[in-house]
Amino acid sequence: MKKPILKRLIRYMKPYLPILTGAFVSAVINVLLTLYGPILVGHAIDQILGAGKVDFEALLPILVQLLLTVVGSALFQWVQAYCTNKSAYETVRDLRIQTYRKINTLPLSYIDAHSHGDIISRLVNDVDQVSDGLLQGTTQFFTGIVTILGTLLFMLSISPAIALAVVLITPLSIFVAAMIARLCHKQFIRQQAAQGELTGFVEEHISGQKIVKTFAFEKRAQETFEAINGRLYESGVKAQFYSSLSNPSTRFVNNLVYAAVAILGSVCVITGMPAALTVGQVQSFLAYANQYTKPFNDVTAVITQIQTAFASARRLFDFLDEAEETSDSPAAAVLHGAAGQVDVNNLGFSYSKESRLIENLSFHAEPGSHIAIVGPTGCGKTTIINLLMRFYDADRGTILIDGKDVRTVTRASLRGVFGMVLQDSWLFSGTVRENIAYGRPNASLEQVTAAAKAAHVHSFIMRLPQGYDTVIREDGSNFSQGQRQLLCIARVMLVDPPIFILDEATSSIDTRTEVHIQHAFDRMIQGRTSFIVAHRLSTIQNADCILVMNQGHIVEQGTHTELLRKNGFYAKLYKSQFAGAQI
Repeated sequence: MKKPILKRLIRYMKPYLPILTGAFVSAVINVLLTLYGPILVGHAIDQILGAGKVDFEALLPILVQLLLTVVGSALFQWVQAYCTNKSAYETVRDLRIQTYRKINTLPLSYIDAHSHGDIISRLVNDVDQVSDGLLQGTTQFFTGIVTILGTLLFMLSISPAIALAVVLITPLSIFVAAMIARLCHKQFIRQQAAQGELTGFVEEHISGQKIVKTFAFEKRAQETFEAINGRLYESGVKAQFYSSLSNPSTRFVNNLVYAAVAILGSVCVITGMPAALTVGQVQSFLAYANQYTKPFNDVTAVITQIQTAFASARRLFDFLDEAEETSDSPAAAVLHGAAGQVDVNNLGFSYSKESRLIENLSFHAEPGSHIAIVGPTGCGKTTIINLLMRFYDADRGTILIDGKDVRTVTRASLRGVFGMVLQDSWLFSGTVRENIAYGRPNASLEQVTAAAKAAHVHSFIMRLPQGYDTVIREDGSNFSQGQRQLLCIARVMLVDPPIFILDEATSSIDTRTEVHIQHAFDRMIQGRTSFIVAHRLSTIQNADCILVMNQGHIVEQGTHTELLRKNGFYAKLYKSQFAGAQI
């Protein structure tokens, strides 16, 4: 799996090839200057023949060269670090942007079926891990390759025999590192998966902390957290343990290289066999032996970050490879100026193949009509809304808006003709004005104020410390549920679309405010088609047509008076709310 992942990461880095080239050139110059240092040190040692026998005249130029070499090496090391950092962070920025863009192109079925915390973990934690791995890997790759090749050339120029001994021992270090890397790779994959699960659990329980406390679930939540955390701990410890073996193991092999060079070099100095060497040359060779083995030590020292990066990259690419929402047809038309006629013909849909939800559902809504959809929980009321908005596509049948199949128009234009207020209100971190103007960002303050007044929320807003400029905290936690829902209603009123969908839009509002809102809705939807999903049947008595659903079918339809006269399923629902009757 590593090779395909590495290839994909390299593709992301291609746009920054000039910067990477600069990093590579800087690495070459840096390493060459670094490698030239031991030669100068060896020459300097050879000018020190003994007590009182130092050739200062020859030594001084060597020391000046050595100083210039050190300064030049530091300069190009900085340039290499700058280029490497820039390319790595630019690459990760692109990867994070694409990951977030992917969220917006995924079908809602994926979002509904996966932990939101795990998705967040991929976007935040996994991308950060890839960033660390790219930074470490790129730095070690450039410096390591040049260092190994450079030191080999310099060692061969001093003593081919000793250089050959070094090369022969090196594969043992590579073999040890590769074996350990294979052992810990699976553990790093498990570690990142457990981290995603833990993030999801924490995100869910922080957002639902009131429910946790209400049901005294703290102890069981703590136990579940500790179980997930235990799996993360177990996989993390194993991953760290195996990876921690890499560095000492390769250092042991590399120390064997150093010892072999010291012994062979001493033999050469003493016996002149297989080649005569000076003490300074042996010192240079020992320095090169250290530099030659340093890349292997450096790679194994950061093996944890690199392995974690591969595991995180795999999770990211799995996410990016998920099937996206079906694209609009190239011939898809833009829906303009919809009058609001809706026809549903023989609709069939299910969320899973195992069980059918909606079968052979048909109804007709005239422009400007008010359609109410009622029925017991799970009968398919909200599913109809999802299908109308094309959050999901029907398995069979057609949905027509003004005679046009919704599959033949662009999703953006289709959703643009709908205004929807959901039971679950959603506000983002921003001002009250920004939240109301979410659908019309360029709306003036007067237009925002008019929408707020229509939703009977203006007086409440004016009592806030900064009025319309009051900042709403994340998820609107500094507002009550009813206040949040009123702001959501104002948001839709500002957009003023031709078709309205109200999915339990007043479920969190007190009865008195609901009466005001109902009057506001009556004015707002005058001459516009509206679909009202309701459990409180008192709110839909004036609907032009009430669709009564049960188990995915429309079992009755008609006005409130007509349905009561039939004394059927709707009448039982109605009586159950006002007389406590059992269905």
